[in-house]
Parts: sequence; structure tokens; C-alpha cells
Amino acid sequence: MTVGDIIDALSVFDRDTPARLAINPFFPMAHRLGGVEESVDEHGRPMVYIAESPEAEQFGPLPPAVAVALAWQGPVDAPPRRRRGVTRPNDGH
Repeated sequence: MTVGDIIDALSVFDRDTPARLAINPFFPMAHRLGGVEESVDEHGRPMVYIAESPEAEQFGPLPPAVAVALAWQGPVDAPPRRRRGVTRPNDGH
């Protein structure tokens, strides 16, 4: 993914919408963004890094719909509910 890809993807959203960083597909969590820095890779090519907040603020589990959209997990349906029996007084029997 390039900077242009990110700009294109984000351009459809309201500029005032908060952005979060989704990390760890095996335990998906949402984190606050902290900054953007430019550097070079091991071959001297320019790179851009999007960093987590210096406070390392974690907002908790990623919403399941986001994890599904990222293909980090499959859609999960609630387990089927079985009919519960009726509880009646024993009347001493």
C-alpha cells in the first residue's frame, strides 16, 4: 500500500472522523494513531511509517465487522438457541 493508496482510501471519509489503527489479526485491537514519519528502507527507498500514540492508548477489541472486513476472521453467527424446559414447582414429589 502506498501513500497515494491511503489518501485515496481515506478521501471518501469526513476529515473530522477519528482514525484508529487496527493491529494483530489474531487478537484484533484498536489503537490511537500517534504520528507519521518518513524514513528510508534498507535499500535507501523512501518509506512512511504510521505510528501508534506515544501513550500506547488501546481502545479495546476491534469491532467484529471490521475484523471480518479486513479478512482477519470469518463472519460468526450466534449459536442456535435450544428451547429451554419449563420449570415447575416440585410440590414435594
